[in-house]
Amino acid sequence: MPPSEPPPLPALTRAEAEVIDRYLEVVDLLGRINPACDGATYRGLRAAQALVGKAVALRDALTLMYERGETELHAATLARALRILDGERRTARVTLPPDTGS
Repeated sequence: MPPSEPPPLPALTRAEAEVIDRYLEVVDLLGRINPACDGATYRGLRAAQALVGKAVALRDALTLMYERGETELHAATLARALRILDGERRTARVTLPPDTGS
């Protein structure tokens, strides 16, 4: 049985799609840096170094949206796109893991 196809992305402007992509790149890097999760220091260092460029790209994508007159973020539509792109799992890596009581 072939894997099911993910639902189609909601209609996004090119600038909105760029913001979503850049945001998820930043989130992925922050998840690798998260000091509350196990991992190598070097991996976190490399992610932190890459974060600078990705944050600039996110800023530029938001600037482009604003300059094009897209001054409002349509949260429901963007949240749907994030869910389809596995945003819930990816953003969960940025939060604190559950307390194990120790």
